Amino acid sequence: MAVIQKYGKNYDPDLVCHKETSPPDKSGAPGCHKKWSEHNTNWSRPVARVWTVVLLLGTCLLYCARVAMPICAVSMAVQFGWTKRESGMVLGSFFWGYCFTQVLGGYVSDRVGGEKVLLLSAAAWGSMTAFTPVLAHFCSQPILSMTLARFLMGLLQGVHYPSLASLCSQKVVESERGFLMSTVGSGSYLGTLVIGGAGSLMLDLYGWQSVFYVSGLLSVLWAYCMWKCLLKGEGPIITLESLGSGGPQSRLTKRHWLRLFKQPAVCAVIVTHLCTACTFFTLLSWLPTFFKDSFPEAKGWIFNVVPWLVAIPSSLFSGCLSDQLIIRGFDTASVRKLMQFFSMGVSSVFTLLLCGNTTFPWAVAFVSATMGFTTFSHSGVSVNVQDLAPSCAGALFGVMNTCGAFSGVLMVYFSGYLIETTGSWASVFALITVVNLLGLCTFLAFAEARRVDLDCSKVRHHNIHI
Repeated sequence: MAVIQKYGKNYDPDLVCHKETSPPDKSGAPGCHKKWSEHNTNWSRPVARVWTVVLLLGTCLLYCARVAMPICAVSMAVQFGWTKRESGMVLGSFFWGYCFTQVLGGYVSDRVGGEKVLLLSAAAWGSMTAFTPVLAHFCSQPILSMTLARFLMGLLQGVHYPSLASLCSQKVVESERGFLMSTVGSGSYLGTLVIGGAGSLMLDLYGWQSVFYVSGLLSVLWAYCMWKCLLKGEGPIITLESLGSGGPQSRLTKRHWLRLFKQPAVCAVIVTHLCTACTFFTLLSWLPTFFKDSFPEAKGWIFNVVPWLVAIPSSLFSGCLSDQLIIRGFDTASVRKLMQFFSMGVSSVFTLLLCGNTTFPWAVAFVSATMGFTTFSHSGVSVNVQDLAPSCAGALFGVMNTCGAFSGVLMVYFSGYLIETTGSWASVFALITVVNLLGLCTFLAFAEARRVDLDCSKVRHHNIHI
């Protein structure tokens, strides 16, 4: 007689008890408790909080190193005689490198552990940042060496967020992922503020070289402290054998990947993240120009600082809110959709308000509200990928981020075309709203929170006990 057992949404066939191989223990419970304990390697709450702070600092330093070149570009252009086109080539080369290692970084992280990839990449891009002034001065063609350096920086930093997604899916329980990802995500805003303030001061006092030296050496120091204190000095060795064998978290074949991309929920996550990246890159790139064109007498530090000061607590709040809702029993998929509604729906309302005639204080308020609500995506689509496919969350996030980066660059260029042809900023803000609503509707219609990276045939097989 066959008895069909029902499992929850986090069911994993690797944890199923078989009557033939695992007889019941003395208490009458199935004999799979030992196997469960072996697989249950989630961080405890105190350990998770320590890692959250460490990863927050790491992301902050990541952006300090990333924004060092844009801050110093004007001074470097004067010293080396670069034109605007040459400066743009140096700055744009980062994004081409950034796109190419997203999937690879997530794939390797799923197999050997995200903390190893984070550590090795941080040591590499930190060293590259500190070594940048040396390359600029000792190379006969600084424009070529700086373009190559920025391209390599993009390659090295491209693995950061996919590794974070992989690490979070492997080590953090579902009800705490929103807080970790939103807190770590706020490190990007914090890093932009820190390097914008301290970097500008160092640039004026000690020259542009000091910005690269300080941000690079601090990044290397962060990697060393992470290795010494959290990893207990154990070397993050990544061998070909470890990549080939992998762990229980990453054993998906090509057939499984094809089946994964046929899932509507997975496609919805990719499309939504693509739309989120498009709107964020466009706002990040064009808002300073918007304020300079619309309010030429306004002080730049106000509209360059205030929105990011609002974004940091907003991101933290979204993580706390989403985790508390899940802990209180609300459906995980509904919580992810609610967060994304705030991120893309509510923020679009304030974006549309920028289309009309407004004063400078109201414009700053609308932009700050837009950026603040946009951060809710850290607890929405960014975490949803870990709900859907924890076994390959890093690689899947890499696919999402690659699509988002490419489409974001294209939309930034297209927005510039709209500004030149129409002469109106309303067309850009309307485009952002349309893209946001497209992504939101897709997510609300197809998003789920159940695992889709499992082979359904194997699940049915293991559910039937004779």
